[in-house]
Order: sequence, then structure tokens, then C-alpha cells
Amino acid sequence: MIRTLASRFLGYAILIFFALVFLYPFVIQIANSFKTESNAADNPLSPIPSPVVTDSLVRIFEGTGFPTWLGNSVLVTVVVTIGRVLFASMAGYALSRLRFPGRKALFAGLLALMAVPPVVLLIPKFLVLNQLGMYNSYSGLIVPLLADATGIFVMKQFFDSVPVSVEEAARIDGAGSFRMFWSVVLPMAKPALITLTILSFTGSWNEFPHTLVSVQDPGLFTLPRGLADLVSGSLGAGTQYPLKLGAALLATIPVAIIFVIFQRYFVRDAAAGADKG
Repeated sequence: MIRTLASRFLGYAILIFFALVFLYPFVIQIANSFKTESNAADNPLSPIPSPVVTDSLVRIFEGTGFPTWLGNSVLVTVVVTIGRVLFASMAGYALSRLRFPGRKALFAGLLALMAVPPVVLLIPKFLVLNQLGMYNSYSGLIVPLLADATGIFVMKQFFDSVPVSVEEAARIDGAGSFRMFWSVVLPMAKPALITLTILSFTGSWNEFPHTLVSVQDPGLFTLPRGLADLVSGSLGAGTQYPLKLGAALLATIPVAIIFVIFQRYFVRDAAAGADKG
């Protein structure tokens, strides 16, 4: 019993240590957001602001383009997330259930695309957007992100695990492929859809490289592009840690909320599916 307690205590101690290592940068971010400029410059690693002020948060909304960046991020993220979930689920179902010439080659190309580093595609992406007249526009921000190879792969693998027998009754009743997909199989894919929603939301909300090659107008900047502009020195002289870290903190909050909410449903549905199995 003593050995078991000692090993358990050691395990918890290691977990707590690494948790503190990962959480401390976020604590520093929050603390510096509520510090004065001089306090943040003199004691940037202190987790306790003294005194506590909210001047930087007020300046974020009044002295920067943060409201515009926030609105653009919300628009892009909502449209891209809905588009990715819809298109990835449809494409995944087609690759899993439909038999057509070139199906295996198409899936192999999808896997190959997942292995390509995104940075390699930045220049070709810019050339295509410029040629199609989509550069520096909302369509240039949104359309290239609507399809995602990883999302298609996730949905295809999930649909492969669904028995074909669940669709037989609908097929006997005369339902077509789309009706079976929409009314029979898709409602069973809730855990996969929630996973894809989390990946799509966080990915599009934090997307930065794509904005570098798709827009140049400050009025079209999303939060990652706007924050990068702040960090690069657009505010002028001084470190201005409270302002920069406060903006980063505000940009992090929506992602954290969405992740926590959807993770709860995902874990519950996954556990229910395991019990049924």
C-alpha cells in the first residue's frame, strides 16, 4: 500500500509540474494584460499585476483595429467552419460508400496532400488568387479554406466504421444516396462532426499564413494578422506589453470557450458509443 501511494503521489507530482509549465505562460499573459506599461516592462514575468489596471483593454478597442479584426475573424470562422463540416462530411461519405472510377487514386491523392507542408503552397495560392481576381477580398479569405483534406480523411474513416446494414432499410424504401447520407448516416456521426467542428473552428480562427497571401488591406485583417501587425511595431515606440498581450488574451477566449463546450459533448458521445459497443 505504501508503494502504491508513493507511486501515485509521484505520478500526480509529475503531472502537476508539467501542467504548471504549460499554464505559466498563459498566467503571464493574463497578468501582463492588467499591468501598467512601466510595471510590465520592469517585471514581465511576475504573475501578479501591481497595480491592477484595465487601460490596455480600453485602448485595444479605441486605439487599434481590433473590432474590425474581430468581426472579420468571426465572419471567416463561421463560414469556413460550416463549409468544412458540410463539404468534408459529403466528400468523406462519397469516398466511403460510393464506387466510382478513380476512387482509390483520389483517396491516395488526398493522403498525399495531407503530407505536403502548407507553407509550400503559399506562393501558388497567391498566384491563383491573383489570377482569379480574388486577392484582397473576403472571397480570397474564405473560399480556399472551405475544403480541408484532414477533415475529409476524418469523416471518411468514421463512415468506414459504420455498418452498411444501417442503410439497407432506407434503400428498400427507395431512398437515394444523399437521403441515406443526410437522414441515416450523418446523425450517427455526431462525435466525428464535433471533432471536425473543433478542428475547423480553431484552425480557421488561428489561421495566419493564408492571410499573408490573400489580403493586404488592413480592413480585411483577421485577428492573427492584426495581432502580428501589432507585434511588428505598428503601435510606435515602447514595448507596450499590456496592449499586445491583452489583445492576444481577448483573441484566445472564444477558442477556449468553444473547445471546452464541444469537448464535453464529444467525450460524452464517445463514452456512450463505447458503452453501446
